Amino acid sequence: MTQIRELYLTAAATAARLLAAPEVAAAWHEPSALPELSVRGLAGHLAGQIFFIPKVLAEPVPTEEVIGLHDYYARVHWIGSDLDDPFNVLIRTSGEDDAADGPADLAARVEATVASLRTALPAAPDRPVRRPTWGAWSIALDDFVASRLLEVVVHSDDLAHSIGVTTPEFPPAAVETVVDILSRIALRRHGQTDVLRALSRAERAPASIAAL
Repeated sequence: MTQIRELYLTAAATAARLLAAPEVAAAWHEPSALPELSVRGLAGHLAGQIFFIPKVLAEPVPTEEVIGLHDYYARVHWIGSDLDDPFNVLIRTSGEDDAADGPADLAARVEATVASLRTALPAAPDRPVRRPTWGAWSIALDDFVASRLLEVVVHSDDLAHSIGVTTPEFPPAAVETVVDILSRIALRRHGQTDVLRALSRAERAPASIAAL
């Protein structure tokens, strides 16, 4: 099994435990830390980053051009888009839909999916995958797994903050992978000077170098 798949499975199991926390159920209908998204919707969106993997593994191997992970993030249109962008609206509605049957059901489905992926993901061949919302391109399975790892780590922090619990600890290599991806996105969005200053010079740091 590749390292990125192992890191993803560990992170997914951590997210599954967070989703099963009683604080999630208690705050289910409350606003989350993200604009226009309830705790239910955020929990559903986090869970979706785990449900995505078996979905892409079950789909036919795409024939579109395979691009690298960083090219993928350079091509997607949703980074920095408005809250009412159709893609962001879809994210919110799909998160709510995934969690429609309540916190216990969602937590159980996530736990079962993680258990299934412990066998399916290590055995999956090195193949490209593609989502229907993308352009005429695909990415390698391990790159897609890395992109889902980013989502799991980032949204676990969002959910933990939303319900007032400590953000889960992830393996250092997982966080390093996520930070590397985020820093490259930040460079494209803000330029090298702002990113360098934010990381090295507090007195000249810009207000934000947020990647997403």
